[in-house]
Amino acid sequence: MIKGIDHIGVAVKDLKEATRFFEEVLGLKPIKIVEQESMRFAFIPVGDGEIELIEPKDPEHSIAKFIEEKGEGIHHISLQVTEIEKVLGILREKGIKLIDEKPRIGAHGVKIAFVHPESAKGILMELCESKQQSTMC
Repeated sequence: MIKGIDHIGVAVKDLKEATRFFEEVLGLKPIKIVEQESMRFAFIPVGDGEIELIEPKDPEHSIAKFIEEKGEGIHHISLQVTEIEKVLGILREKGIKLIDEKPRIGAHGVKIAFVHPESAKGILMELCESKQQSTMC
């Protein structure tokens, strides 16, 4: 059911500045920029996974509050899964605290759900429907 790491989400203040670092310093280019109402994303392929840069556009958004409290940096780790509803059911049965009881649609238009850091050793975990089942998480 868990296929591997899909991406690492990184909270940034300025998406343009952050993508410049990845391009100019590391030689990695974003393949996609996605604009949503309250956030902007850049997806940078690295091996079989991606780095997802996340810039909040709304100062009240949870990503903005994360940056204010902890600074820029790793926000979450996303695991690629198959049958996300089944995975969530198994986690619920094991008493795992979920942020999303049911999957919702993520930035790539596929099903995602978050596991609360209290149940994952302080790590915000995202579950993302497998790329084999969808186009991308």
